[in-house]
Order: sequence, then C-alpha cells, then structure tokens
Amino acid sequence: MTQTDTQPPVRTPQDKELIPRIMARAMLGLVLAVLALVTYARLTDRPLISTPPEGAVVLERSLMLAGDMSGAVTVTAPDGTLIADLGPEQGGFISGVWRVIERERTKHRAAMDGPVTIMRHDTGRISIHDPTTGWSADLMGFGADNAKAFARLLAQ
Repeated sequence: MTQTDTQPPVRTPQDKELIPRIMARAMLGLVLAVLALVTYARLTDRPLISTPPEGAVVLERSLMLAGDMSGAVTVTAPDGTLIADLGPEQGGFISGVWRVIERERTKHRAAMDGPVTIMRHDTGRISIHDPTTGWSADLMGFGADNAKAFARLLAQ
C-alpha cells in the first residue's frame, strides 16, 4: 500500500513570472520610443501644435484669493471689497487653484498676498495668471463647471 501526497507542490517565485518577459520588453521599447520622439522634437525645435488657441483678452479682472486647507476661500478685489466668501463645501476648484498659487509663490519665495488676474478671451476661454510668479493656466482644461466658477467671479 502506498501513501499519496494530498498537498499541492510548493511553488517558488522563480516558477512563475509575475510580468511576462515579452511584456516588460515591450514596455521598455515604448518608453525608449517616446524618449526618442521627444528628444527629436526638442533638438529640431518643432513648434507646439496641441496648445489651446490664443485669443485677445476681452475682459480682465484682478482678484485677491485667500483660503485655508479646509477648502474655504475668500475672494476680494484689490481694494478690499468682498466678492465671495466660500465655505469648504462651495470653495472646491477655486480653493484648489488658490493652493496651487500658494505653492508657486512659496517655490519662488514671493509675497503671498499679491493679486491674480482672471481673463476672458475672445475665443470664449477663461484663464488665470499670477503676475507675481508668471504662473498661468487655461481653466477650460479643467472642465466647464470649474471654468464657470471663475466666470462667475469675473462677472461679479
């Protein structure tokens, strides 16, 4: 009479590859191809073709943003007139932009209390610019609802 082993054989990590070798090589090839394309574009000074359309500024307003990490933000005119006092529930995207501006000003060691400029272009796009650091963003890239939040501030 023979005794049979009922336990499955113990597998070691060498028995089975977690990522197939061909897949790892394909990913490496993809990374190298992208690196080669970007290097070629930079060395030949190819123009940027996927940028948002530039347009003339039709409406511009300077605002002061102040907030806290809870999401609350206060928006005032440079003369101190209150434009909006948004709590943590309403602050949302505006508070997020305030945090980005605060981070940029910290990186540049600039004063935290400077104004930002919101601009509406003739193309219908809305952008924000921080003259203190030179940082700017096209707000349409963050979605229509987020751009509308700043459009309301521009209209007030």
